[in-house]
Amino acid sequence: MAQLEQFTHSPPHGVDAVVARMRAFGAVWPAHDGVAVFNRVYLAVTEEVDRRIDSGGFPDPRAAATLDVRFAERYLAAVESVAEERRPPSCWRPLFEYRRHPGVRPMQFALAGINAHIGHDLALAVVDTCRTLGCEPAELEDEFDRVGDLLVSLEERIREDLMPGPDLLQIADPLTHLLGSWSLERARDGAWAAARALWALRGLPEVVEEFTQRLDAGVGLVGRMLLTPLPS
Repeated sequence: MAQLEQFTHSPPHGVDAVVARMRAFGAVWPAHDGVAVFNRVYLAVTEEVDRRIDSGGFPDPRAAATLDVRFAERYLAAVESVAEERRPPSCWRPLFEYRRHPGVRPMQFALAGINAHIGHDLALAVVDTCRTLGCEPAELEDEFDRVGDLLVSLEERIREDLMPGPDLLQIADPLTHLLGSWSLERARDGAWAAARALWALRGLPEVVEEFTQRLDAGVGLVGRMLLTPLPS
C-alpha cells in the first residue's frame, strides 16, 4: 500500500502527471484486478488524448488538457478514497467491491469503470473545467466531442481485446446480452446534458447537490448491473 500511497496524495498538474499516476497504479495492481483492467483502458485513452493535444488535434489545446486533467482527477480521487479506507462515490463502489470477484469478466470491469467515469465524472469535469477557465459549457463542446469520439473508437477495440473468443460461446452469450444493454454514446450524451443542467443550476447549490447525488446513485446502479457475476 505504501508504494501506491506515494502517488495518491499529490494532485496532478498536467496530463503527463495524470499518465504517470495511472502507470504507477498499473505497476502495483495485479493484472487481473478489476480496477487494473479499467486503469489500462483509461491509460490508453489518456495517452492518446495527450498525443493528439501535442500534435494539434484539438482546436483549443489548453481547454482540452484542462478537461482531460479535471476528468482524470475524479477517477484518481476515487482511487485515493479507497487507498485511505474512505468510501468512494457510489458510481465507483461496484468496481472496487467486485474487483477480485472470479465470476466477473475483464470486459465487465472495463465497461463498469467507463460507465462510472463517463456517466458521472464527465459531467462534473465539464463544470470543473468551466470554472477553471471561466467559460461556458458551449465553449468546450468541440473538445468534449473529440474526446468522446476517441472513447467511442477505442470501445470497439476494447471489446475485441477483452471479449471471449468463439470457443467460449457459452460464456459469451450472457455476456453479450448483458453488455449490449449499455451504450457509451448514450452515456456520453447523458453526460453532456447533465453538465449543461449542472451549469445552469450552479446558483442553486442545494438543487445541484441533490442532482449530483441522484446522478451518482443512478450510475452506480448501472455499474452493479454491468458487474453481474456470470457462470464459468
